[in-house]
Amino acid sequence: QVQLVESGGGLVQAGGSLRLSCAASGRTSSRYTMGWFRRTPGKEREFVAAMHWSGTNTDYSVSVKGRFTISRDNAKNTVYLQMNSLKPEDTAVYYCAAGQRFYSNGPFYRDYDYDYWGQGTQVTVSS
Repeated sequence: QVQLVESGGGLVQAGGSLRLSCAASGRTSSRYTMGWFRRTPGKEREFVAAMHWSGTNTDYSVSVKGRFTISRDNAKNTVYLQMNSLKPEDTAVYYCAAGQRFYSNGPFYRDYDYDYWGQGTQVTVSS
């Protein structure tokens, strides 16, 4: 079992930045691919970014590519999502997820491939 706890969400003005963190505990010695997803009311959960456990490959949704960066610190069992140039449409609850059933070249965007999920952190971008 792996427990994931997100932090770093909050209220920010459009054009601003936030960095989300996802701390993992439990069976963190295993090799987990980490992903970030988000959900807004009335919409399905949306893929945002992911990084293969080896660190060799990352993937981003078209809507965030060039603005968001995923990274991980294996020594701290933590994955980050640096979000720059935030837009009101980025407003959502952001979730991190972990899974083992990934090839190095993905795909990483399918939420059903992830085994563990955090409880989410709210990000609100004001215009």
